[in-house]
Amino acid sequence: MTTLLNPPLSTLLKGLFADADATDRALERQRAGLSDEDRADPDDYRELYSSLKDFHLAVSRETGSMLYVLARAIRARSIVEYGTSFGISTLHLAAALKDNGGGRLIGTEFEPSKVKRARENLTAAGLSDLVEIREGDAIQTLAHDLPDRIDLLLLDGAKTLYLRVLALLEPRLREGALIVADNANWCSDYLARVRTPAAGYLSVPVAGDVELSMKLGQSARE
Repeated sequence: MTTLLNPPLSTLLKGLFADADATDRALERQRAGLSDEDRADPDDYRELYSSLKDFHLAVSRETGSMLYVLARAIRARSIVEYGTSFGISTLHLAAALKDNGGGRLIGTEFEPSKVKRARENLTAAGLSDLVEIREGDAIQTLAHDLPDRIDLLLLDGAKTLYLRVLALLEPRLREGALIVADNANWCSDYLARVRTPAAGYLSVPVAGDVELSMKLGQSARE
C-alpha cells in the first residue's frame, strides 16, 4: 500500500491543499503589482515570515508528489527539511520514509504556531514517529545533532538562507544525495553555486521555480 495515496494521509492532504490554495490567493492579492525585487526576501526575513504565520506557503501538489517519488527512488532514510510551515511537504517526505521501511526526518521552523500545526498534522496522519521538528532559526537548529549521512535535503524557508543552510549541511550530504530547492528562481547566489559542476553538484531546474540538484562524488568533479 502507498501511504501517500490512502487515508488518513490522502484525506488530510486534500484539506490542507485546499486551505493552502485559499491563503495563496489572499497573499497574491496583497503582493499584486510588486516587482520581483520587492517580492524577494528582505534581510530581516524573520519579520517577514512572522507576518505570514497564517499563510501555508506550501509546495505545490506536483512538487509534493515529486518529493515523495524522489525519496522513494533513492530509498532515503535520512532527510532534512528547512522550512516546515504547516507540514505539507513534511507529510509527503514522511510518507516516503514510512514506505521505505522507516527512517528519520529532521525539520526546522521558527514560527511556533506553525510548528504546533505541523506536529498536529503529522499525528493525524500517523507519521509523527518518523519526524522531529525543531523550533527556531535553522542556522542554530541545524547546527547540531544531525545524522552523519543525509540522503535528501529540502530547502523551502527564507530564500536568503538557502546558501548558508546548504553550506552548513554540505559535509553530511552523501554522494548522490538530492537537494530540492523550492522557489529557487529567487536565489541567484544559490543557483550560481549548485549549477557549477566544480562546486560538486549536478543541477537542473524543474517546473520553473524548483531546482533539483545531486551531490557529486569526488571522482565526478575531477
